[in-house]
Amino acid sequence: MWTLSKEFKFEAAHRLPLHDGKCQRLHGHSWKMRVIVKGASLQVAGAKTGMLIDFSTISKVVNPLVDEYLDHHYLNETTGLENPTSEELARWVFNHVDGFFNGLLAIEVDETCTCSCRYERTA
Repeated sequence: MWTLSKEFKFEAAHRLPLHDGKCQRLHGHSWKMRVIVKGASLQVAGAKTGMLIDFSTISKVVNPLVDEYLDHHYLNETTGLENPTSEELARWVFNHVDGFFNGLLAIEVDETCTCSCRYERTA
């Protein structure tokens, strides 16, 4: 079994209007996000031989999402999430990339260098 991840970085602002602390105010983060893929077999022929999935395949799906909705955007507006927590954002990204390639296991979102969230498919 193989598990691989591809990391993406973006700068974005949000506010958590339902929060009872500082995060209720508008603020920004340097976010990191990992797309995690899992599979039991590698490609056996062609240009992708020996790969579970080509990292560029993941990038072709995720980069437009980052560019159009996440990087240098106000997440409350672009995602349509009322309260865009790390948890909600991880699920939002998962739902937007699911089905574009095989083996999607999870999305991990780091809101800060010490705080992260992982969203996985439910059984």
